[in-house]
Amino acid sequence: MKTRVRKGGKSALNEKPPYPIVPASFKSGRGSPTWEVARFFPVQGQWTEEEYLALPTNHLVELSNGFVEFLPMPTHYHQLVVAFLYETLKAFVTAHAPGFVLFAGLPVYLSRGKFREPDILYMKAEHAHRIKEYWEGADLVMEVVSPTKPDHDRKTKRAEYAQARIPEYWIVDVPAGHILVLSLKGRSYRVHGKFGPGTQAASALLPGFTMDVDQVLALAKE
Repeated sequence: MKTRVRKGGKSALNEKPPYPIVPASFKSGRGSPTWEVARFFPVQGQWTEEEYLALPTNHLVELSNGFVEFLPMPTHYHQLVVAFLYETLKAFVTAHAPGFVLFAGLPVYLSRGKFREPDILYMKAEHAHRIKEYWEGADLVMEVVSPTKPDHDRKTKRAEYAQARIPEYWIVDVPAGHILVLSLKGRSYRVHGKFGPGTQAASALLPGFTMDVDQVLALAKE
């Protein structure tokens, strides 16, 4: 089980009385969820960074403005694509761009009250001081677009990662059949390249780093 650690290293969930979500007289019946457990957690809209980081779970969970968001369980094809992205980026970084390459679910701090868990994340070695129990931003992130919530990766996270000043964002859009590489210019992203079948997606941040789009798309068919 993944245990999140709050800022300062202590748990925050037991520092205040139980939250009055479920009436004290309510009793869960046999075969039903144990609703009483909800009393020990904040209500939606009131989660703090400390409470989010102290949440013990092996699910992918993000924090946005007091709300915890539970991400869909990854599919077989999604994990194949993520594994390929990780192995390809890791090999390049090891040889040419010292730093750290990891995958979900590591919380990445974007701004006050907002943490995301990118599918792939890279931090330059020179920015290692920003690595704690979680990362404070990143130098490059990649998201494999979810077919059930595509706009979350295409629009919402695009805006949030730009606001967090993450220099490069790769949207690996298997449903649309392309990889969109975005490069930060000022406070927003500009399209560095939209790479479709038969091309090599290329990074602006890491000169020489490319990704075979056909290989990525083929993984969705396995």
